[in-house]
Amino acid sequence: MNPLAWWRWQALFENRAIFLQGLGQTVLASALALGLALVLGAVFGVMAVSPWRLPRWLNRAYVEFTQNTPLVVQVLFLYLGLPYAGIMMPVLWVGVLGLGIYHGAYVAEVVRAGINSVHRGQLEAAYSQGFNYFGAMRHIILPQAARVVLPPLTNQALALIKNSAVLAMIAGGDLMYYTDSWSSDTLHYGPAYIVAGLLYLVLTLPLAWLTTNLEVRLGRGQRGVA
Repeated sequence: MNPLAWWRWQALFENRAIFLQGLGQTVLASALALGLALVLGAVFGVMAVSPWRLPRWLNRAYVEFTQNTPLVVQVLFLYLGLPYAGIMMPVLWVGVLGLGIYHGAYVAEVVRAGINSVHRGQLEAAYSQGFNYFGAMRHIILPQAARVVLPPLTNQALALIKNSAVLAMIAGGDLMYYTDSWSSDTLHYGPAYIVAGLLYLVLTLPLAWLTTNLEVRLGRGQRGVA
């Protein structure tokens, strides 16, 4: 039997609302998780270059643990473990929390690299003007680092969208969850996964183009400065 027969595609089209609902949940979860990842990444990225030992140690503990354990394990740990701690939340929010924490570690490394790309003399100059460490970071260092970190941050957003498929493992109501459920019920696996892949491409290709464009512009700017 042809897995891509026309009548299978017709069945998918008649149930397109299911896939659009999953796509909407994927967009929502990705946007919320990205916001959390940016906040965590900014905080821990600044901690990574702190002049104090404790913040640097906390940053390394967070980054090393998060980057060296699978995302699936982290999300399942939150999904199964939070109720034992008396914390009940919707499945979507569990996925957002897992994705945000996981990608926050990578964003922290991006922020750390961006801060380190700013010449050390900028921080010393800020101190000479009366700024403390946090004021210097906020007003002097981070604005200069932002231009450097934009391309890799966009790349992290792209990776986060693809990794959002992990929500399917905890019935998160995302695109992959509805694709798995619908194709299992109807056995129309071919059209279901092709359409799911295309919908993910709709989300990721613009970000991939933006990442490349930002990298090219940054490269031109650096050559211009040189």
